[in-house]
Amino acid sequence: MNVISSLLFILFAVSVAIQLAYAFYFFLPALPSGDNEINDVPVVISEKEKVSVVICGKNEAHHLRNYLPLILAQRYSNASGKRMFEVIVVNDASTDDSAAVLAGFAQNNEHLKIVTILPEEPRKFPGKKFAIGKGVAAAANEWLLFTDADCQPVSKYWIEEMTVLFRTSGGKKQIAGGYGKYAQEPGLLNALIRWETMHSFLQAFSYAYRGMPYMAVGRNMAVEKKLFREAEEWDVWNKLPSGDDDLLVAKTATTDNMRLIMPKGSFTISEPKHYWQDWIRQKQRHLSTGKYYKPSVKRLLGIYALTHSWSWLFFIPLLFTHFYAAAICFMIARCLLYWTVWTAAAKQLGEKKLSIFFPLFDFGWMIYNFAFAPYIFWKNKQQWK
Repeated sequence: MNVISSLLFILFAVSVAIQLAYAFYFFLPALPSGDNEINDVPVVISEKEKVSVVICGKNEAHHLRNYLPLILAQRYSNASGKRMFEVIVVNDASTDDSAAVLAGFAQNNEHLKIVTILPEEPRKFPGKKFAIGKGVAAAANEWLLFTDADCQPVSKYWIEEMTVLFRTSGGKKQIAGGYGKYAQEPGLLNALIRWETMHSFLQAFSYAYRGMPYMAVGRNMAVEKKLFREAEEWDVWNKLPSGDDDLLVAKTATTDNMRLIMPKGSFTISEPKHYWQDWIRQKQRHLSTGKYYKPSVKRLLGIYALTHSWSWLFFIPLLFTHFYAAAICFMIARCLLYWTVWTAAAKQLGEKKLSIFFPLFDFGWMIYNFAFAPYIFWKNKQQWK
């Protein structure tokens, strides 16, 4: 029994040590110092930075009514006041009144372009990728900004914030990833959705900060068109109906050409799932692209998830051994560091009232990884809508 206890403690201590090292190397250096606030003054842009906002929707009439006006009313113009963006909405074989809603908006918005996909139209790519490709093909500009029909920008300068890296002298980027929040609502599921979204973004942000970009969210991502075309030629592209965001990053992102950003004016807000089964299906789809990350990234993410699980799995039985005092001290140090990091991230990302859930979600993330492991490592979720 003493041998087993000693082995458990060694594995536990190593796991906690790796968790601490991960936090100090990735999370802490990447956290903003407070200078990433919303930019309330639009930057004068040149003709070459015109932007095409691409939105794909299938039976999204309700969301288009509510959120499309916020996209169309963005403040993004040149020195003379000329509008410098267009909005392309791809109506993907909708059976609701999306077509009528879009036609109504088009009457008073000359910068709105509508692309309609008929139900019988042959598809080159599965699911959402076909719709996105149609939207990109219709784009008149070289700079693309993607979002979803159920998303709203938090600022009238959202386009400005999301594309500022495309015109930064000395360090111009080709891919920019922003934070895609979920609306805050009562209930445990909503808190979990917001925590998991914050946690995933913090991981991706810290990796990009260290020169290892691996993901972005398609509901808030800007990219140069030629990189999208490059990703579209990848043989993996037609294996999944969604995952265009992660696959594009996996194929085209480098240490130098991509950055994730945190200015509050760059956020979008989406409607969260309200039922556990709907959220589970959504996560199965999102996690299906993880197997296509670069091997080095997959190893690091795997080590992080594994040591997180081991920390909790070994901590509990160690409480019933003579190592209990040392185990408690190790776990307190680990939890204090991570909960402090998450508190700082939640404040920066505007995720209110999450701190009280940190102990529950910290432990629950172990269960999350076990439950979704088949989709992370093997399965593809072959469905968009």
